[in-house]
Amino acid sequence: MADWQTIPGGVTAPQGYRAAGMATGLKPSGAKDLALIVSDVKAHGAGVFTTNRVKAACVTYSQDRIQTGPTEIQAILCNSGQANAGTGPQGDAIAIAQAKSAAQTLGLTPEAILIASTGVIGEQIPIDKVEAAMPQLVGQLSTEGSDQAAQAIMTTDLVPKTIALETHIGGQPVRVGGIAKGSGMIHPDMATLLVFVTCDAQVEPTLWQLMIGRAADRSFNQVTVDGDTSTNDMLLALANGQSAAPAIQGPSPEAEQVEALVTEVCKQLAQKIARDGEGATCLIEVQVQGATDEASAQKIAKTIAGSMLVKSAVFGRDPNWGRIAMAAGRAGVDFDATQLHIQLGDFVLMHHGTPQAFDREAASQYLHQDPVMIQVSVGDGAGMGKAWGCDLSYDYVKINAEYTT
Repeated sequence: MADWQTIPGGVTAPQGYRAAGMATGLKPSGAKDLALIVSDVKAHGAGVFTTNRVKAACVTYSQDRIQTGPTEIQAILCNSGQANAGTGPQGDAIAIAQAKSAAQTLGLTPEAILIASTGVIGEQIPIDKVEAAMPQLVGQLSTEGSDQAAQAIMTTDLVPKTIALETHIGGQPVRVGGIAKGSGMIHPDMATLLVFVTCDAQVEPTLWQLMIGRAADRSFNQVTVDGDTSTNDMLLALANGQSAAPAIQGPSPEAEQVEALVTEVCKQLAQKIARDGEGATCLIEVQVQGATDEASAQKIAKTIAGSMLVKSAVFGRDPNWGRIAMAAGRAGVDFDATQLHIQLGDFVLMHHGTPQAFDREAASQYLHQDPVMIQVSVGDGAGMGKAWGCDLSYDYVKINAEYTT
């Protein structure tokens, strides 16, 4: 039984956080486009960032803040509509101006602000609109503002993505909340897309960063929509210590409990992202066991989830197990093909490397379900891993063929 429960509130569910989101004219649609998350006190900041060599100005700015420290952060400002990637020195200046504008309005120093952006690559952010909107945005900060912030960071997303969980440590509640955006250009090699996590536990800064990195590896680094890694991907996380639970200074059962909570929040957000993949009709979860270690199992799972042929077969409701076997075999992980087991829901398609008779029509009907579960075993090792993706539909091509036109 899970040692946590789902609660409402998103990023404002943990103690000491407020959020807001509003429309400022950055998007032609007039939808919400500027989000702000604020901790009432200084928080330890942690982050995981894209490995794409073409990094947006906001990534460089926030990455420098996290890596050079100190990691005392009080706010995250995010705009949607313009990615501020490939925008040259002016883009760097705009990122700094965003931080200064938020800091001045909040009465903080610019070093206490992290910046994120999402939208069209190569377009400059109209900083005058951001600066003009800042007083109103700050004025709208609320402990009920998580949903507005989640809406303001969306681009091609069909739905906002939010989650909050609660556990108890030392008899005191500890909460972790999160919001995310992303539905295309998803194949992260760090964390993913844009994800903001808040926590009210008091966690030692270095340990907090380690927790966030490991949570990313088990969640966002295991989700794939289309094989592309964005210029703007980042996971930013704040821990402000406002829970009355005992402080966590190093490895301990309590630290494991907090990390499990953070990881579960990240996993649930990762699944929401995969389910909302551009043009997707279902979530695909791939479970791999029997590998020599967790990393090997995760690599196989992500390769299967990311296979264009597997994704196309699922969309076409075609139980073509050969594509799953192919993807497992090209993952770059050594295993004995005579031990390969492939299962689609309750349908066993291959066992000990040998094709099995199965009801093809019933298996095809199974592929109409959401989620679709693909289970693979590659031996008798202890390594287990999961990955999440979505099917590949005609609409994915349409959405991305017309993205800027």
